[in-house]
Amino acid sequence: MRVPGTLRAATLGVLLGLLALRPAVASNWPGVLARARGQHVYFDAWGGSERFNAYIAWVSRQVATCCDVTLREVPLEDTAQAVTQVIAEKAAGQNRNGTIDLIWINGPNFYALRRRGLLYGPFAQRLPNDRLVSRGDREVRYDFTVPVDGYESPWRTAQLVFIYDSAYVKHVPLDIRAFPAWVRRHPGRFTFPQVQNFLGVAFLEQALYALAPDPAVLQRPVTPAAFAAASAPLWRWFAKLQPYLWRHGREYPASGPAERQLLEDGEIDLMPSFNPASAAAEVAAGRLPKSVRTVVLTGGTLGNASFVAIPYNAPHKAGAMVVANFLLSPAAQARAGEIRALGGPTVLDLAKLTEAQRARFRAQASDPWMPPPAALRHVLPEPHPTWAVRLAAAWERRYTP
Repeated sequence: MRVPGTLRAATLGVLLGLLALRPAVASNWPGVLARARGQHVYFDAWGGSERFNAYIAWVSRQVATCCDVTLREVPLEDTAQAVTQVIAEKAAGQNRNGTIDLIWINGPNFYALRRRGLLYGPFAQRLPNDRLVSRGDREVRYDFTVPVDGYESPWRTAQLVFIYDSAYVKHVPLDIRAFPAWVRRHPGRFTFPQVQNFLGVAFLEQALYALAPDPAVLQRPVTPAAFAAASAPLWRWFAKLQPYLWRHGREYPASGPAERQLLEDGEIDLMPSFNPASAAAEVAAGRLPKSVRTVVLTGGTLGNASFVAIPYNAPHKAGAMVVANFLLSPAAQARAGEIRALGGPTVLDLAKLTEAQRARFRAQASDPWMPPPAALRHVLPEPHPTWAVRLAAAWERRYTP
């Protein structure tokens, strides 16, 4: 059977990854590949994005061809569902044959499983392509301030940006403190997702970071006293913002895609996104007009990496590692970076790639609907995961009818 060129390239990429490895990795990885053959890997991931689902379908075809691994995506509405499942299996004594092999995970969900000892690892350093990761980036070494320590593997990076329609708005706020004045001049034209959604919490965390008397406290586990002191300016700020939000701040879109629909329908002019390539992708798909633009706040914005992790009781750990390794390959990273795929920055250190590989990433960064690369260099660290939980609960108590 003839193998298409793209699949041959992916196969070659995996094989070449075995060369020039540290001896300990090189001696172990062939055994992982052997054990992975014929395995079915069940990948629990947020399924609310057509582009993500299409990308994972592509990854599935690649790992099937190169490594005889069958990848099955299990779409979730919320990653917390996978966390609950693993915890329930532990409670039931199901310590060997769990139902999940791989999870797209980060932040509070990683923290919840890691502190209970419910993740397999450390495994990331055993992946051949891990050597290509940019170790200078804090967001691949820490997940919401929690050291990764090899218990999850990064595969994409993300950063909070703001998308607006320049056909109707010429100037947008570039500082959190400027938002109340902007919404007064443009009533009803801005909103953010509800706090049950990660993007809604991220917007509030961005404001908390800018307004807290001592932002350094956000890097430590939350305490009642620290939360009261840090959040007091936030509530005063939000009181000025809420009356001028979309629908007077009495309703909030359920998710990022729902918020994007409001922008597409002309109901709002400005929205946050956690994907710097989101506007470019939506323009390419014909869902947003070419007049949209993407900006980053001048003081920097919150950023993080998306990771995959393997539950402690995953029945197909070798196959899961093969998938995690492929997600870090230059071919997979370049494919993910394409605007019509996922878009957004890579987790790889481009200096470790060939010139031809680097050229693919440079071409992606030049898209006119992407923010300039320099604007994305000031990344603020995510708060400790306990802050997100406390912040969402406090916001709901104050503002949920």
